[in-house]
Amino acid sequence: MAGPKPGLPIQIQSYKHNGQLHRTWQETTILKATSTRVIGANDRTRVTENDGRSWLTREPAICFFYTKHWFNVISMLRTDGIHYYCNMSSPYVFESGAVKYIDYDLDVKVFPDMTYTLLDEDEYEQHRKQMKYPGVLDRILWDNVNHLTFMIRQRKGPFSHELIEQLYELFLTYRL
Repeated sequence: MAGPKPGLPIQIQSYKHNGQLHRTWQETTILKATSTRVIGANDRTRVTENDGRSWLTREPAICFFYTKHWFNVISMLRTDGIHYYCNMSSPYVFESGAVKYIDYDLDVKVFPDMTYTLLDEDEYEQHRKQMKYPGVLDRILWDNVNHLTFMIRQRKGPFSHELIEQLYELFLTYRL
């Protein structure tokens, strides 16, 4: 799989388990890409929902997508610190100029002090039954919730404030 090139813009496309397009981020700049991870950044990018509504993101964000983890991480740089929004999701694929993944409803919200909360368990349970998620998928997702919360507590990977600040500085060089 040919990956995206640093400095180039891509789209981010989120789908649901049934294949329906859920949400699209119009433009994200690739900062780093390997065979197992893509890191992108955006600021005030247009997001379009599956019903056609759209809105602009409010702050710079550094986005982490993985081929070996069932989650992605959005690090948002706000005036009161770095906030994180973590989506339990399929590993990403890169095709047709877009990072694509399946969103599995469960989310983890992380605050600047690194406390966190699990969100949308009810939505996950509803979709799990409605779309008939297989048992093995349910186990994979909950195992990845545990792995993700371990990373948060350890401040590993995308949860290193120093790394986020370095990546934001890199993003600024592409915007010149």
